[in-house]
Amino acid sequence: MDIELLHIYFLESTGISTDTRNIKAGSLFFALKGDTFNGNKFAQEALDKGALRVIIDEKDNHLQNNKTLLVRNCLTALQQLANYHRKLLGLPIIALTGSNGKTTTKELINAVLSETYKTVATKGNLNNHIGVPLTLLSMNAKTEIGIVEMGANHHKEIEHLCEIALPDYGYITNFGKAHLEGFGSVEGVISAKSELYENLKKYNKKTFINTEDPLQIKQSKGLDTILFGSEDADLNIKLIDATECIVVSFKNTEIRSNLMGEYNFNNIAAAIAIGSYFKISKEKIKKAIEGYSPTNNRSQLIENGTNKILMDAYNANPTSMLAAIQNFRQAKGLNKILILGDMFELGKDAEKEHQSITDYLEQSSMGKVYLVGENFFKTKTQASRINKFKNFQDFAEYLKVHLPENSFILIKGSRGMALERVLAIIK
Repeated sequence: MDIELLHIYFLESTGISTDTRNIKAGSLFFALKGDTFNGNKFAQEALDKGALRVIIDEKDNHLQNNKTLLVRNCLTALQQLANYHRKLLGLPIIALTGSNGKTTTKELINAVLSETYKTVATKGNLNNHIGVPLTLLSMNAKTEIGIVEMGANHHKEIEHLCEIALPDYGYITNFGKAHLEGFGSVEGVISAKSELYENLKKYNKKTFINTEDPLQIKQSKGLDTILFGSEDADLNIKLIDATECIVVSFKNTEIRSNLMGEYNFNNIAAAIAIGSYFKISKEKIKKAIEGYSPTNNRSQLIENGTNKILMDAYNANPTSMLAAIQNFRQAKGLNKILILGDMFELGKDAEKEHQSITDYLEQSSMGKVYLVGENFFKTKTQASRINKFKNFQDFAEYLKVHLPENSFILIKGSRGMALERVLAIIK
């Protein structure tokens, strides 16, 4: 399949579809394959539901009509189409990755830049080998800046995503203990995330660096950098208060965010720095940051009956879990309760990392703690205020009988734990 011809078909379409359950009329349907599905088998259904054309990679499912395009590999064709489209548009692309805070930072950057520019940013967490191409293909001639989030749980994934997106600017939020099962170690995490730096260096592009993070300084040596953070940086952004929602100062302007947790300061600072670099006024930056409210269970403050809940249950790893606990400990509030769920994808380090969190909780003077999940259930503790439950069902039954009142509650766990289900019980 000629990629130029495929791009002509794309421009004639209403966009890309990969699932016949929510297909768009007039779209290009890519018959992607996975461990449990094969889109080739749904080619006719896609056409019946209004697809302009279908792209398949199995001859057995090759429909004998001019609306069916046979390629060697549908995923590769999608990625090549996205890369070709990105090159033709020629707009500036900002890529960001990191162990924690990617999505919040991406949303903050988008909020700031969209004050002046027409932007397109990754939707939700569509940040993988399929999501990145779909993000690029959602951009058009009217798009002025693209913001592309990149996630990975194995080596060479970021490198591959960068070759598709060809970013002009990059930012790495941090290096933490995330996806250790795939990366093998924290050193593996650093190496994998730094693939973004290698790509930027290869094409002589720029990266934003937080000068308060010495590891980022080290990993970005030899790169064209835009520095923010300390007084010696190109852009000075100061943390004023983190006891409740984060308050920062930038160019003698106080900005009051709706984000809790000191770890969110770096996310806010990155958005301010990138906005400032792209000539967004400090007044518009202030408006964007103060107007942004977290959603999707990320550092979300919820009033639930007599309780105040800090919902941070979108995901968790040892680095983000410890940071959340430490910040919750410092935050203002009475009758504190912690509801913490298992951290996934830690491989051989799972037992050690869960025990480390439990040890920290045992030594810290905080209120009641509820640990939920098989990994936390295996940990050892002598503290009577720490209660362990093997699964969510057991915890839910306990919670129904011991409903909290007038409490400040932190809820944190990996996505698979779905701890937001707690809200339906204590409402």
